[in-house]
Amino acid sequence: MREIERGGRLFRTGIWKLPVAGPVAVRGVNLEGDDQGDRGVHGGPHKAVYAYAREDIDWWQGELGRELADGVFGENLSLRGIDPGAALVGERWRIGSALLEVSEPRFPCWKLGSRFDDPLMVKRFARARRTGTYLRIVEEGTLAAGDGVAVIQRPDNDLTIAEFARIFLVDRAELSRLLIEQVSPEWRDWVRERVA
Repeated sequence: MREIERGGRLFRTGIWKLPVAGPVAVRGVNLEGDDQGDRGVHGGPHKAVYAYAREDIDWWQGELGRELADGVFGENLSLRGIDPGAALVGERWRIGSALLEVSEPRFPCWKLGSRFDDPLMVKRFARARRTGTYLRIVEEGTLAAGDGVAVIQRPDNDLTIAEFARIFLVDRAELSRLLIEQVSPEWRDWVRERVA
């Protein structure tokens, strides 16, 4: 956790992440040793773990013309060989002894721009639609670098993380597609206010 300045005020953020060695406990609303700076907009049960693909980080390296380490987008779970955008909302993943459920794409705040020292980074991130995915903790456990991701359950819906992001960012005429059981109550309430 660190404090950053914006407009003369200090804000806490957990966006600066570093890889860790050994097993990490997955419990409560995050990973052991990790925290969210502002749980009003980040974290909580539907945003307990943030997964981002190494392949997407590699794509950003090409876009930005510089090397980027795992964790640079604030993810506390770096994936390889798994496309979070293709995951269905409500899909369950076994990683180590933890059971996680795909919940929603990430739509970052201004702190991503601070992390990259680029005030336009939030808009670039939205345009790229490489959002990664938040995960709920269904069963607490431990995970470690190198653990595989086993998809053990797929829900009976066709809403992928990529589609969720497209609907929110590009085609809000389809917002009603987000009114499914696996989408968090906060999102469903937000959608209902706009489609009523």
